[in-house]
Amino acid sequence: MSEGVVTETGVRARTRRAILDAAIETLTKQPSATLADIAAAANVGRTTVHRYFAERSDLIDAISHDALDKISQSTERARLDDGPVPAVLARLCQEYFEHADIFQLLFTMPDLVTRPEWAEESDDDRRLLRLIERGHAEGSIDPAMTKEWLLQLLWSLLYTAWELVREKTPKHEALTLCLRSLEKVIAVG
Repeated sequence: MSEGVVTETGVRARTRRAILDAAIETLTKQPSATLADIAAAANVGRTTVHRYFAERSDLIDAISHDALDKISQSTERARLDDGPVPAVLARLCQEYFEHADIFQLLFTMPDLVTRPEWAEESDDDRRLLRLIERGHAEGSIDPAMTKEWLLQLLWSLLYTAWELVREKTPKHEALTLCLRSLEKVIAVG
């Protein structure tokens, strides 16, 4: 869990999560949404939102940390050191794909990723870059595809898949297209 986040249990944790989820969904659709808009979407009173997040900036901070936590959890679940690099990249895409809500918000509100907690390359970024380097060394990733290019491409493919889902393409179809595209891009020869 990110620094500065108090561990909560029971009703308080569920309410906080409901507010965060409602904020992510609402802000993705309308970045200028107010705390009152978010409270309505979370089915709680505005004072309840203020009890958890005194200011809009506090809520934005929490969303930013939540995104970083989801990236870390997804990276961990993808087991980056386990198996051939193309299979690992596919697992990582599948893990990230499940968090479309938070990632689409990052694209909708790019100032979120300019916050201090995003300033430095994270351990998750370094692990992913090392994975791509391993693929280059093992010959399972086209060496002409630089690690920086592939990192950006991975996010672009995921974004495209999320947009397809928003436009009513079935999730499994969008994810299949994303994974197939990634497989073709990294293929050697």
